Amino acid sequence: MTEQKRRYAKIARNTNETKISVELDLDGQGQAEINTGVPFMDHMLDLFVKHGLFDGKIFADGDTHIDDHHTTEDIGIVLGQVVREALGDKKGIKRYGNAFVPMDDALAQVVVDCSNRPHLEYRVEPQLNAKVGTFDTELVHEFLWKFALEARMNVHVIVPYGHNTHHIIEAIFKALARAIDDAVQIDPRVKGVPSTKGLLT
Repeated sequence: MTEQKRRYAKIARNTNETKISVELDLDGQGQAEINTGVPFMDHMLDLFVKHGLFDGKIFADGDTHIDDHHTTEDIGIVLGQVVREALGDKKGIKRYGNAFVPMDDALAQVVVDCSNRPHLEYRVEPQLNAKVGTFDTELVHEFLWKFALEARMNVHVIVPYGHNTHHIIEAIFKALARAIDDAVQIDPRVKGVPSTKGLLT
């Protein structure tokens, strides 16, 4: 049996608004180093890395004196790019992933398809409070959409119920991590890529 190639990528993106650096090993142990200047995103990204059992370093320096929008959006862009690059040609992966995560009063389901067709379906039924601390919760959708676009994944987020906004968002990030971890696992039964088209790139 041939040794599996390391599925790792590192990307830096610098603009007039933000400087983002992300590196991710899809076959890690949940080791995270996060510092984005957006405390709530630090918490969510730490959960993402640890619950996906990735190894990741995510650093950002953005115009948070204005608000958290540009930093959160650009992290989504670069993290999506890194996941896509780390996956490479996607040979042997399961392709589809699904995870349910409860967080006290909230339940989140995330389903992903590493399809090379970006789409976000965001079905969060509970009304989120406008802010968690200083973080604008509308940025969760912005992050997820940019991540799905750049990772070129189908990402379906379903939250049927929940009361606490922090719990709802935390459940989403944990479920996203676990769904991606599920989708990128190598299935020895899969020869080539799991697509009748013959490619997922």
